[in-house]
Amino acid sequence: MAFYPDERIALFVDGSNLYSTVKTLDFDIDYGKLLELFKGKGRLIRANYYTALVEEDDYSPIRPLVDWLDYNGWHAVTKPAKSMVDRDGRRRIKGDMDAEIIVDMLTLAPHIDHLILFSGDGDFRIAVEALQKQGVRVTVVSTMKSKPAMLADELRRQADAFIEIADMDKLFGRPRRNLEDED
Repeated sequence: MAFYPDERIALFVDGSNLYSTVKTLDFDIDYGKLLELFKGKGRLIRANYYTALVEEDDYSPIRPLVDWLDYNGWHAVTKPAKSMVDRDGRRRIKGDMDAEIIVDMLTLAPHIDHLILFSGDGDFRIAVEALQKQGVRVTVVSTMKSKPAMLADELRRQADAFIEIADMDKLFGRPRRNLEDED
């Protein structure tokens, strides 16, 4: 994928989708390295990370990450997750951020040249097409190397470029922490 030093870049991270992707690939993201990598590719206008938070719990495992992101060059966009009980009596958490991501992408489109979307969710295909109609190049970062693939075929076909995240682990990945080693 070509990057140009004067192009205006935006990063959009679908937090839950990226988490599932890298968990499947068995590595973690160093968000500081990720931000620095793309700062070196052009003029980084915005770096957004989207996630839903379970607010009724005393401790949310995602809260420390969101706080770190907010203080380290990212714009964390959150909303409360909804808790519901399914028909089998199991508690389910729902926190879809697709609408927020799409609205923000389309709002920012006149101010950027290149959007990098960290998600494999096919629901973004139509938004990618709308961005392209406004002259924005779109690169999708996800994986085809997992079983099943975490990237919807329709999103990959619509994007201007695809980056296989499994090949990027040396650039912004860090080994997964083994909690047993910390005892």
